[in-house]
Amino acid sequence: MNTIEQVATQTAIDQGKAEENGGASVVAVKDLHKSFGSQTVLNGISLTVKRGETLAVLGRSGTGKSVLLRLVIGLEKPDSGSVRIHGQDIAGLALDQLGAIRMKMGFLFQHAALYDSLTVEQNVAFPLQHHKKRMSKSEQRDRVHQLLAEVGMESGFAKMPADISGGMQKRVGLARALALEPDILLLDEPTAGLDPISSAEIDDLVLKLQAEHHMASIVVTHDLHSAKTVADRLALLNEGNIVIEGSFEELQKSDIEFVREFLRHS
Repeated sequence: MNTIEQVATQTAIDQGKAEENGGASVVAVKDLHKSFGSQTVLNGISLTVKRGETLAVLGRSGTGKSVLLRLVIGLEKPDSGSVRIHGQDIAGLALDQLGAIRMKMGFLFQHAALYDSLTVEQNVAFPLQHHKKRMSKSEQRDRVHQLLAEVGMESGFAKMPADISGGMQKRVGLARALALEPDILLLDEPTAGLDPISSAEIDDLVLKLQAEHHMASIVVTHDLHSAKTVADRLALLNEGNIVIEGSFEELQKSDIEFVREFLRHS
């Protein structure tokens, strides 16, 4: 990216943030369509998330929840419709411009996706080493230890991912997602594969981090209890469409048969 493109991209981000201070959305998805071959995954969905707000996207397996996150972060391109981050449509951006926007996003992968050959400390330091090269080694180390303390892993920084539990791996993944101080946090099935106690601990941690960092967060999950714990609003996907969006109480009052069935079996 040349200097003019860098300035233009940063200006667009700054303008978007100024609009957000007036109540605009940090993430705005409009009429989003995505298919793979003959399979329609998303069929014209629209949603918004503001700073300090958490949206949970629910649905059965294979309904496009994770695809939605990949579209938001720019790993996939929509067939039609738009994804706007800080007011900027990301679909047509050059890779370097998209990279500048991605630096303001934190992503917790479904299985934490830690590097097996790196220690916990090295995993969290990875984005700093690649994107904060002006930071000294000691500054990076201090930042990593601060992040690990924030997620309750202050004593496990020298361990390998294989030597810690699934819940601890999720904590390390969250620390890494926060390394670049994101405005947006995307969480893909944060409680998947965890026992009830570990799931509750991750939910509490997500709530704590949201209160401290005031991010725009999207949580993709099939775990209704987790969703209603951490989210301000819930959106229920089925066959590529948002069936209903609102508070958990609003979902409970719905007379839509799919909503009632989903709540019964969740």
